[in-house]
Amino acid sequence: MFNQQQNQNFNESSQMPAQVSHGGHELFDSHEAIDGLVGALEHSVIYEQHIQDPELKQLLSRQKSYLTQMYNTIIDALQTGQEPAVKTQTYNMPYGNDTTYGMEPSQPKTPAQSMNEINDACYSSFMMGHLKGCASHFTTTALEATNPVLRRVFADSIPNLIEMAYEIFLYQNKNKYYQVPQLKQEDMQNYINSFGKVQGQMPH
Repeated sequence: MFNQQQNQNFNESSQMPAQVSHGGHELFDSHEAIDGLVGALEHSVIYEQHIQDPELKQLLSRQKSYLTQMYNTIIDALQTGQEPAVKTQTYNMPYGNDTTYGMEPSQPKTPAQSMNEINDACYSSFMMGHLKGCASHFTTTALEATNPVLRRVFADSIPNLIEMAYEIFLYQNKNKYYQVPQLKQEDMQNYINSFGKVQGQMPH
């Protein structure tokens, strides 16, 4: 009896239209990914009240606007299984890609103990952390999603999260919040040349 019930439920599930069918694991992952995006949006409301640098405030506003549309697109795909009304947009940052290399001496960092110690370096780091979390959750979800539309929306969103995180990195690097050490030239070349290309005809 139990097996008959199971089989009947399975048959009903497998005969659902592909557009509205979701695997359980996919829904759990989607829920976690969307929760992470909601967290990023809600925290941005707090950050924008306290950020001092107009450039960082504008960066946050630009990213918040984009993430809000990303959220709506994902919810649309999740609830309808159809192509969302607004497809995934490409995020274009206004910066170039110039990175300042090298380390300058600085005071050891310790966790802030009061709101007065939370500054723009902290807020930009929080923003970066949200985007890293979203990129990780979206990747996990896209790898195992069964619904083709939802999978594509999550997958197409990942490069845009990367672009936004890179934009924040460039801002942090310019303001010396994120310093980038380099190896000695000889060591760098040894690492770069430590692998070689495969020779011969590549299979088609």
